[in-house]
Amino acid sequence: MGPLTGRTALITGAARGIGAACARRLAADGALLVLADIDGAGAEKLAAELGQAAVRADVTRREDIVRMVDEPYRRWGRLDVVFNNAGVIRVQPMLEVTEDEWDRVLGVNLRAAFFVLQTAARRMAQQDPMPGSELRGKLIQTASIASYRGGNHLMTPYSASKAGVVSLTRSAAQALAPQRITSNCVCPGAVETSMWEQIDREWGALAGLRPGEMWKRRIRNIPLGRPERAEDVAGVVAFLAGPDSDYMTGQAINVDGGAVMGN
Repeated sequence: MGPLTGRTALITGAARGIGAACARRLAADGALLVLADIDGAGAEKLAAELGQAAVRADVTRREDIVRMVDEPYRRWGRLDVVFNNAGVIRVQPMLEVTEDEWDRVLGVNLRAAFFVLQTAARRMAQQDPMPGSELRGKLIQTASIASYRGGNHLMTPYSASKAGVVSLTRSAAQALAPQRITSNCVCPGAVETSMWEQIDREWGALAGLRPGEMWKRRIRNIPLGRPERAEDVAGVVAFLAGPDSDYMTGQAINVDGGAVMGN
């Protein structure tokens, strides 16, 4: 019996990185999971490892959103927690961003996050409260400390999208409180994932740095002195999914080793 025993959860972007770490943590804490990812094979592989369910879903497609939100209801009759985590990034100078690149990053990171949240909240508002709680559901988004810092102008669409996620999180918290649905987000920093490998590669190329050098410079500015692991984020997501955070809503929680105050 773990703190999430009996709670059901949907995780988007679940096949790797933060999503996969959160899937492992929530499963260990007793949750029943549906793992969603555009990489359907990756989601299926992780689901088989954890004894959970998976769906292939492109969060930019409305029909895929409806289908993946339906899956927990089809299996268990309810959906208690959504970890709205799918995201993409591109590193490039602000003056070189094209409309297609802007639309892709904002489409996945913000537009899709809204419609996943909206679709889930409509269903949650009609269900009974979770056992042992006054809440009908919990919404958790992945934002970023880039939402505050602007990404040194090389991640303008990404930073803008994540600032939007923070605003969306707080708007949802206010709008959905009468339905007893909470909304919070986590703001990671430099996490050891394939996304940060991409950032190191693209940012380093623009700055004329060797592979890995941008990452080393980033880590040197973290007060706690080590890279962030996906499991660091997973611990906070598990807390937000669990009963000890039932009275929290509208919060953007930095999980960054002190990086925001250290720069």
